[in-house]
Amino acid sequence: MLPARREYSRALSIVPYLTVEEITTLVDKAKKERDKILILLLFQTGLRISEALSLTPELISTFEGHPVIHVTGKRKKKRMVSCPETLAYRILSYCYEKKIEKGQKIFPITRVQAWKIIKNTGNSAGLSKRIYPHLLRHSDAIERLRQTGNPKSLQHHLGHSSVTMVMRYLSTLSMEDALRIERAVKFD
Repeated sequence: MLPARREYSRALSIVPYLTVEEITTLVDKAKKERDKILILLLFQTGLRISEALSLTPELISTFEGHPVIHVTGKRKKKRMVSCPETLAYRILSYCYEKKIEKGQKIFPITRVQAWKIIKNTGNSAGLSKRIYPHLLRHSDAIERLRQTGNPKSLQHHLGHSSVTMVMRYLSTLSMEDALRIERAVKFD
């Protein structure tokens, strides 16, 4: 039996994402430090917007001397997510500066506000792509897969129960590589 048309076309599609350069532009155009940190957090950790908005200072700790964020994801599934040291330091400095204490949310905004912040920042940055919070998660996944080549590690990092979505990221990179190789073919 053939897969449903929607699933088949979706499996062949390239997952949209932002490059590191586009993320840098996005961060540079953010108006507030809070917004810059939110964008970096979503990109550098791959958190879902709901996970990022529920973040409190005590959820940032260390594992083997490196920063991690304790996350409760979909279906109340708990995981630890690697966090770059510079980002962890920036978040904790922001908390200190804004007097955000244990138990208080670092980003006391709604999902709708977060969407607007990210969309408006994308417009200010002049990016031609549609910008939304989950795009930053895709961007993190693509960059991590590009650097590590480890789909299983990425599955754990993102908190996916199935490897299916991770394989879509891998397929995106494979299709892009194939297109780069094939465009070098000369018929002259």
